[in-house]
Amino acid sequence: MSLIHYVIAVVVAVVACSLTDWLFMGVLFHERYKKHPEVWRSSVAAGSDSKAVAWSMLLTVVTCMAFVYVTGAFVLPGLSRALAVTVGVWLAIPVPLLVTNSLFIKLHPLVAVSHCVGWLAKLLVCCLSASYWL
Repeated sequence: MSLIHYVIAVVVAVVACSLTDWLFMGVLFHERYKKHPEVWRSSVAAGSDSKAVAWSMLLTVVTCMAFVYVTGAFVLPGLSRALAVTVGVWLAIPVPLLVTNSLFIKLHPLVAVSHCVGWLAKLLVCCLSASYWL
């Protein structure tokens, strides 16, 4: 795995993931987020969410870097195996976490579903970028 290909794969993944996050975790079912306003931090509820967005983007960069690295380091032969690992990671980590959180935190069910699908999109983007560039 060459460094330049790794950097390109990460940059492509970060750009695409920021768009998928915006769609699945920001735009889709936007009105449903307001169903339980008491669950949001006061700064976010007041519309001052730039700090939270910045931290979220930083975590997206870390996610993309880690997932692209793992995909390249384990040299998953063929796209089908890489996609299978991606779906396995999705079912093992974000889905149980988000479903469990939605059982204890007041979130509209469509918001939880949207976040689950958003995480699948994010991981698939990382997988496809890594598979193409590495």
